[in-house]
Amino acid sequence: MILRLASLMILFGVVMAADVLKPHPKAVANIHPPGEVDRPDMVKFVVSDSAMLPGIVVDEVDAELVGEWQYSTHTPPYVGLGYLHDMKAGKGSKSVTFTPTLPKSGWYEVRLAHCYNVRRSTKTPVTIHHADGEAKVIINQQQEPEHGRLFRTLGTFRFEEGRAGWVRVSNEGTEADKVVIADAVQFVPVAK
Repeated sequence: MILRLASLMILFGVVMAADVLKPHPKAVANIHPPGEVDRPDMVKFVVSDSAMLPGIVVDEVDAELVGEWQYSTHTPPYVGLGYLHDMKAGKGSKSVTFTPTLPKSGWYEVRLAHCYNVRRSTKTPVTIHHADGEAKVIINQQQEPEHGRLFRTLGTFRFEEGRAGWVRVSNEGTEADKVVIADAVQFVPVAK
């Protein structure tokens, strides 16, 4: 009975989050029907409400898109409504920029959310614009992220209060036959 109630609460939470969130207006609609996933065992790692996560989370619904990106829910896990992918097109001309509103200046561990499998790019460029400059990290989106199978640590950086910092996922230099995923970025305050 308790397990069934917990399952219903999780389901209710997913439905409520989906009702509140609206897809990014510039993104192409998801082509997969609800429930059609390639890895049903990974659905339990979906984070339907980013407010449940520590720190400040910027989901794709609040990101700035350059070029055409498409929604998907086919490969869980993801944050919120789903994730964006570059459709293996426009290589070098697409990006998604996540800009947080940070409540105070300080050091933050920056984490990037992305689902993973063999169809993903192995050389996705991510730029972190922080208080001391910019850092560029190349990540392999075929590898499982270390935090909840969803978030990958990009590093720890100093940011100013407000909206001066950002993280940008690009498809520049990525493989023509692989997709680039952009889902969410998490900024977790750390003592330094």
